[in-house]
Formats: sequence, C-alpha cells, structure tokens
Amino acid sequence: MSTFPIDAVITWVDGGDPVHAAKMRPFLAGPATGDEDVAGTTRYASIGEIHWCVASLRKFAPFLRTIWLVTDGQDPHIAEGGIPVKVVDHKDIFDGDYSKALPVFNSPAIESLTWRIPGLAEHYIELNDDFMLCAPVSEDDFFLQDGTPVCYAGWHSIPLTRLTRAIKPVRHGHKKVTFKGLMLNGARRAGACWRYLKLDHTPRPLLRSFFEQWYAAHPDMLWENISFRFRDAAQFTSEEILYIRLQREGKLCLRPVKDVLFYMEPKHKKDYVPRKMAKLRAGAYKFCCFNSLDKADEAERKLVLDWIDALLA
Repeated sequence: MSTFPIDAVITWVDGGDPVHAAKMRPFLAGPATGDEDVAGTTRYASIGEIHWCVASLRKFAPFLRTIWLVTDGQDPHIAEGGIPVKVVDHKDIFDGDYSKALPVFNSPAIESLTWRIPGLAEHYIELNDDFMLCAPVSEDDFFLQDGTPVCYAGWHSIPLTRLTRAIKPVRHGHKKVTFKGLMLNGARRAGACWRYLKLDHTPRPLLRSFFEQWYAAHPDMLWENISFRFRDAAQFTSEEILYIRLQREGKLCLRPVKDVLFYMEPKHKKDYVPRKMAKLRAGAYKFCCFNSLDKADEAERKLVLDWIDALLA
C-alpha cells in the first residue's frame, strides 16, 4: 500500500449535447475537420462510457482518493457513492492567459493542462472515458512504493516508424492524425532520436510536478500544443515526454502491455465482436478499452453492454 494519495483524471465530452455542438459549429471550417481522425462525430460520441469508467474505478481501485472529471460545461450526473467525483471545467485549467485557447475540442491539448487541476494529487492516473478497469488492481499497478510511475509500453524504432508513415498517402489534403504520430512528436520534443515508447490504451500514471516544471521551462511548447482547436498532426502527447525523460533518469518502471490490456474497436468483419468478447471472457485482463463503440450495430453493442453490466454489478 502506498503512503501517498493517488487521484484519477478522466477527460470526457458528450458530443450529443446540442449546446456543445453549437459551440463547436463556428469552428468547423475546412474539409479536414470532417474526418474521423480530426473532428469526426465518433470523437465526441457518448453512449455511457463515462459511467462504466467511473464505476470500474470505484469497484476495482478503491484506493483512489478523488476522481476528477474534466469536461466542457457539461455534467454526466455521476451517481454518488464510493470514491468522490469532482467535475472540472475546461475554464478551470485553461485559466489566465490559457483562456485564449478556448473553446477547445482536442484531447491532446486538454491533456496538456490536466496537471493544472486545482487540488490534484502529485501522483495521478489519467484515462480517456472509453477506458475501464476489468479486474481488481493495486497501487503497485500504477506506482511503485517510492512513487515511480509504471508505464505499460515497449520501445519502437523512430526511423522505421517514420518511414512507414511517410509512404502512406495523404487524405483530403492533410496528414492523418494518429496516436502513434502524436507519440513520435512527443518523443522528439523529449530529445529522443532513435526510439520511442509505444503507449497503448491503458490508464497512464503521471506526475503533476513534472509537467509543472517541464512546461515552466518550455512554455512555447505548451502553447504550441494547446493552440489547435481540433486534433492536428503537429501535436504531441505530453505523457510521452514524461516517460522518456523519467526513463533516462532511471525513474520509470516499464511493463509489457500484453495480457494486461483488452482493446476492441468495431470492424466490418464477420463475427468480429463476438470473437473479441469471447477472448475477453477467457482472458485475465486488468484494463480494457472499447473504442468507438458507437460504430457497432445494436446486437454488437448489446453483447458488450451485457458483459459490462455483469462485470460492474
């Protein structure tokens, strides 16, 4: 058991909210904003994921002190009971001069400032709302006893990844925005030339003080990342910078993601979702991510939701 508090931070938006849609509409100019990798509807769709995420944290990670829910003027009305949930508006972290970047509809930008949540613990776990815990976890799954973050990732070649990305065609006049591309950009800003940590869709243990110090020393880097209203291929993931810098100092615990994470994104393949769910039931995963579940058909969603309901009962 750790001797320090650990918080969780979840970023969430309900794209079906007409007020939020109206706020976004004036900035939806240009063909790229209609692409799924930039501002497609699936990026903002909400079919209850935030409730599963919170419920799984409360059930499987009872050691958490507080769950901070970062939103844009919205409230998912999380039921009371268990670990307290505190709603944080974008204005609370984009305050002062940073308010010039609002409104923002861009997770890499928002995640660049979540460390500024007032009252946030030094040690915290950041999740997207489509992440869940699917088994009991302990503090040591995220931080060692001395506070060292646990990173579920593996090393990959920067030159090789850049080469494979370079030969892919440009669509609709813009470079496709990918999680891998954001990681590569983060690695470059951290000073890496040959290898980067390929992160996956797991909860990410982070240190508040690192970002406070890093961005105090690199304010232009922070402004660059939060200046895009929508996701852009020029952006980077802040956690990639933290993990690479800590690894150089011998202050990072690397663990493989294999057999720990279950990931599913609906595909147009025969029996894809049933086969994936059978694999989930047969495995012993700690983390799971149901990405873009809004794109599944009704029968597929029911299969997933029935499993989630039974898990969290």
